Amino acid sequence: MDVTMKKVVEASYLTADSAAHYRTILRYFYHQHERMRDFISPEEILEYMRSIPAFADYQEEQLHQQLSQLVKWNNLIARQDMTNAKTVEEYKKKRFRYQTTPYTIEIERMLIVLEKKVGDTFQGSLERSQFDRLLQSLSILQQELESSLAKKPEEYMRIWEDVFRYFQTIRTSTADYIAYINSEQTDQRMQTEAFLVYKNQFTTYLRDFIVSLQNTALQIRERLDELSPDRLGLFFEKLVEHRQSIPRLEDVSSSVEEWRTEYIEYWGSLRQWFLGSNLQQSELDVLQWQTNEMIRRMTRYVQRIGERQQHFRSRKNDYLHLAKWFVETDALEEAHKLSSAVFGAMTIKHLQLDEVSTDNLHTETWEENPVMVPLKPRTNRYREKTKPGSMISNEEKKRLQREQYLAERKQEQVLIEKYIDEGVIKLSDVSKVEPFVRKVLLGWIGKSMASKHGKVKTDYGMVVKVTIDREKMILLDADDGTLKMPDALFTFEGEGESK
Repeated sequence: MDVTMKKVVEASYLTADSAAHYRTILRYFYHQHERMRDFISPEEILEYMRSIPAFADYQEEQLHQQLSQLVKWNNLIARQDMTNAKTVEEYKKKRFRYQTTPYTIEIERMLIVLEKKVGDTFQGSLERSQFDRLLQSLSILQQELESSLAKKPEEYMRIWEDVFRYFQTIRTSTADYIAYINSEQTDQRMQTEAFLVYKNQFTTYLRDFIVSLQNTALQIRERLDELSPDRLGLFFEKLVEHRQSIPRLEDVSSSVEEWRTEYIEYWGSLRQWFLGSNLQQSELDVLQWQTNEMIRRMTRYVQRIGERQQHFRSRKNDYLHLAKWFVETDALEEAHKLSSAVFGAMTIKHLQLDEVSTDNLHTETWEENPVMVPLKPRTNRYREKTKPGSMISNEEKKRLQREQYLAERKQEQVLIEKYIDEGVIKLSDVSKVEPFVRKVLLGWIGKSMASKHGKVKTDYGMVVKVTIDREKMILLDADDGTLKMPDALFTFEGEGESK
């Protein structure tokens, strides 16, 4: 079963009914562990608990019950204390001393870090020095690779830990600070006038970070580009050798390949953060973009605050100063000139044209042709004036158009009848036709295919039966090209309706 699917029993004391007692006890164990005292007696714990005002009436029996529960939750390990046993009865009583488990130590260490957080806001910072330290560590690593790795494995482990300690600080601090700047609380504070006091401090802080980042990031990228995973193969072996040299009671031979894979993946994450890949942008580029975006956002907020202050600011003194200028003028003409300079033209009208006469952006206004713009009143009741006119008769025009149409149809009929031989038209016997005739014949074929008996009534009042021979292909020539199509027979049956 995957470890991520297992229930974390060791964290049960955080949400138990007596969580205050359990957390106080384990916090005391944690502090003693940091002072290199691993085994604590129940008497010492009882004395400590009663020294806290909230637990002044804490009972010994309650302590033993809660210590037993912590042992069941794998938070403590109980070891029988036989050093002070003076009689057989004391030995049989099974007095214990307790030691915290590694899991509990890590939980308490995590809780201490979380308790230092201020509310629900992120902290973090943009430390410029961390990039310099990371660059220095990478340079040391590169020098060691060039010196054929002649030092002890523990020296290379120290270099490895320095590189990733600085990288971890960069990654977590910058991510937390970016999250702090982009949080809703910070965004709301930036929109208040109190932010004006801190704007210079924020922008200077971000600008200095970007300048330092640009000076150092390129050198870090060059180092990482040279330090490929293949080149670090022997270095990884030194790290594995150091971990193997640490005495362990369990067999660690099966973990060697896992350690090697772990180092390769850690190094790949470092390269990905600074160099990126073909499929993903580097986190360093994202960090630079976000920092620039924060500066732009702060500038916009400062501009809006300034506009808001300018909007509500009283201009009484400004107008009094202008009035003093007008009082000091000696002539009306001079006052007019002053007014035009201060307020501009009083009667100017601005017009916007819908039509664009040229696509040249550098064309001056006076080079454009004048455009007449009709002005209409701004009212819903306005209607354009119309004049009553006489009815014009178009009978003569209609008659002429009708005669022209009939003449064209008659001419077309004559042209079609030229190809009729004994009441039929067989396309295979026709050598060449006009484009118009071909269009008419193809139209008859299309209409006949939609008819039940293959008959169609033409525009000239005749009924034509169309028979298509699909097995025989012919070439129908015309002035605009040659059409390959099945042979067709058009049989004229006189006037009537198509069926």
